[in-house]
Amino acid sequence: MLTKRLPPLQSLLLLVSRPHSHHARQQFDVIVVGGGHAGTEAAAAAARMGAETLLVTQKIHTVGALSCNPSLGGVGKGQLVKEVDALDGLCGRAGDWAGIHFSILNRRKGPAVWGPRAQLDRQRYREFIQSELLSTPRLTVMEGSVEELLVTEPNPEKPGCHRVTGICLGSNQPISASSVVLTTGTFLSGSLFVGQTTSPGGRIGDAPSSAGLSYTLRERLGLRIGRLRTGTPPRIVKDSVDLSLVKLHLPDSHPSPFSFLNTHTRCKPEEQLPCYLTFTTPGVERVVRESLHVNCHIQQDTKGPRYCPSIESRVLRFPGRSHQVWLEPEGMTSDLFYPQGLSMTMPPDMQLRLIREIPAMHRAEIHTPGYGVQYDFVCPTQLSPALQVKNTQGLFLAGQINGTTGYEEAAAQGLWAGVNAARCALSLPTMALSRTESYIGVLIDDLVSRGVTEPYRMFTSRAEFRTSLRPDNADLRLTLKGFEEVGCVSSVRYQEAVRVKNTLQDALLALQALTLSAPNWKKTLPDICMSKVKSTILTGMDVLQYNDMSFEMLASAFPECLSSYKEFSLRLKIEAVYKPHCDLNKKEIERIQKEENMSLPQDIDYLSIPVSLSQEVREILDRVRPSTLGAATRLEGITPAAIVSLFNYVQFTKSQRMKREEELCARNVSLPQ
Repeated sequence: MLTKRLPPLQSLLLLVSRPHSHHARQQFDVIVVGGGHAGTEAAAAAARMGAETLLVTQKIHTVGALSCNPSLGGVGKGQLVKEVDALDGLCGRAGDWAGIHFSILNRRKGPAVWGPRAQLDRQRYREFIQSELLSTPRLTVMEGSVEELLVTEPNPEKPGCHRVTGICLGSNQPISASSVVLTTGTFLSGSLFVGQTTSPGGRIGDAPSSAGLSYTLRERLGLRIGRLRTGTPPRIVKDSVDLSLVKLHLPDSHPSPFSFLNTHTRCKPEEQLPCYLTFTTPGVERVVRESLHVNCHIQQDTKGPRYCPSIESRVLRFPGRSHQVWLEPEGMTSDLFYPQGLSMTMPPDMQLRLIREIPAMHRAEIHTPGYGVQYDFVCPTQLSPALQVKNTQGLFLAGQINGTTGYEEAAAQGLWAGVNAARCALSLPTMALSRTESYIGVLIDDLVSRGVTEPYRMFTSRAEFRTSLRPDNADLRLTLKGFEEVGCVSSVRYQEAVRVKNTLQDALLALQALTLSAPNWKKTLPDICMSKVKSTILTGMDVLQYNDMSFEMLASAFPECLSSYKEFSLRLKIEAVYKPHCDLNKKEIERIQKEENMSLPQDIDYLSIPVSLSQEVREILDRVRPSTLGAATRLEGITPAAIVSLFNYVQFTKSQRMKREEELCARNVSLPQ
C-alpha cells in the first residue's frame, strides 16, 4: 500500500552525505559505483542480501535522477519493471509513487505483450529512491569520485587473471571491498556535444568519471572497450505551446500499479495529467539538413540508439516522412514539456528554429537545449551470466557500461549484479537467470552471448517464451525463487506471493472441477457465443478461454465455488487464455533448460580440441567462451553440427573424468582439480 511519508529532500541529503574520511579505512562487502538506475538497484539488492554495502556517487542529490525521459515501462520494458519489483527491487514502487499518467500499451494484442507504462514526476521519483536507500539497513551512501580500482593478484583457487579488492577515491583514499559493481552509465569517459562544442561530462551539469577508471579497465584488466552515443531533447516551456493544435492523449481511467505490493497508485485517477501528440513538418527536415555542417555529433561514426534515435538520424534515414512528437509533462507542478522524439544535438539557435517549424510550437521557448553524449562501454561478451567480468575476480558491471539503453534495462542488470556481488562477497556461488524464466534472463543472455553493436533495448519479440513470461505472473515466476534460492526478497513480499500462488491454484482447481455439457453451459450463460449442438463436456477453464467470457460472469453464475476468487479475476482470465500456449511450450522450455544446465569448462582450449569444428567456430567460441551449451547455441555463426560436436566432446570428457575418479578412488587417491 502507498502510505509512505517522505522526509524533505534537504533532510535526506544531510542525513546521507558524510565526508570521505569517515569511510576511508572501512571494509565493505560490496561497493557500488554510480547512483543511477543500475547503481541504486545494485546497492539495495546487495544490502538486502545481507552484505555491508557502500554506494559511491558524484552528487548525492542526483541519486535516482531521471536523466532523460520522465517515464518508466513500455512494451518489453514494463515486463522488466514488473520482474525487478518481483525480486523486491525499487523502481516499480517508485513508479507507483511518482507516476502522473498511467497506461497499458499494446492493449490491442494479447496480455502477454501488454506494456505497463507511466509518466513520472521527476522530483517525486528521485525523492522516493533516496528515501528507500536511506532506510535500507547495511547500506551507506557516500559522495565522491572514484579514480581507479584496486587490483591485485587473483585467488589461484578461482578462475580469473586479476582480482579487484576495492576502489581509490579522488583524494587517494582507498576503500576495500570483496566485490565492486560498476554502474557508470554515460559517465565513463563521457563527452557532451552541442553543435560544434564538445565538453567532458556524462550529463549536463555533471563531470565525467575519472579517466583512470577507463584506463584500469582497458590497460590493466585488458578489457575490450567500445564507444556508444545517445542524446536528449530540449525541454520546452509548457506555456509557450499552443495546445489547441495538438491531439490530446488521456491516461487509463484506472491506473495499473507496477508493484505487486500495491493495489493503487499515489496519483488518483482524476489527478492524472494528459500527454499530447503532434508531428514534424517539412520545415523540420529543412532545418536538420541546413544544420548538418555545424553538428559534429551526427557526423561521427559512433553508434547511437536505433529505437530512440535523434531527429537528425530519423530525418536522414527516412526523408520526406512526418515523425511523431509526444509532449510529456515532467511533473505535477513542472512548467516544462519533454518532447519525446525530438532528441537533437544541433546548436541551440538551430534547435529553436526547428521546434518552431511545428505548428503547435511556433512560439515555443526552450528552457534547456538538447545535447548528445558519447561514452565508453565494455563489450559484454566478457561477462558471465552473473554479470561478473570473466577475467577479473570480484568485478561486476551493470547498465549502460554493458552497452544497453534505458532505465529499465539498467535497473534489471543492476539488481542482478548486486545480488551476485553480494553472493560472491558472502562466499556463496553466483547465480544466473534463464531466458526461459524471465525477461531479465533474456536481457543478460543476449548481452553476454551475443554482445552489442548498438545500444541494446528490450522488446517482447526478444523472448521466445513470452506467453509464459507475462507482466501479470512475474511474482509467481520470480518472487518465490528470490526468497527461497537467491535471498534478495523480504519475508513480507514472499508471504504475499505464497498467498497469491495458493489462491490462484485453488481457483484454477475450482474452474477445472466445474464441468457441464455445451448445451448446459449455453443455458446457464445465454450470452456466451457457444454452439448448442456441441456435445463435449467443458470445464470452467475451457469456457473462460472464450473471448466474450469473463471470470466475473462465471462467478455470478456459480457464486458458491468461485465468488471468493474475484480478487484475481483478470489474472485468472489471462491464465485460462494462455494455458494451451504454455502447455505447448513446456517441452521446448525443458530442452533449453537441459542445455543451460550443461556447463562448459572455462579452461577448454577451443583452438586445439580434437573435435570437428571449423576455424571460424573455434575462434567464436574462444573469444566469447560461453558458460553453458545453451549460451553456445545462441552465438551468431555457431552451427547445429558444431553444437552436437561440442555436446559429444563435453559428455566424453566428463565420462572419462568420472572413470578416472572411480579408478583413483579405488586406489584411495584424489584427482587434482
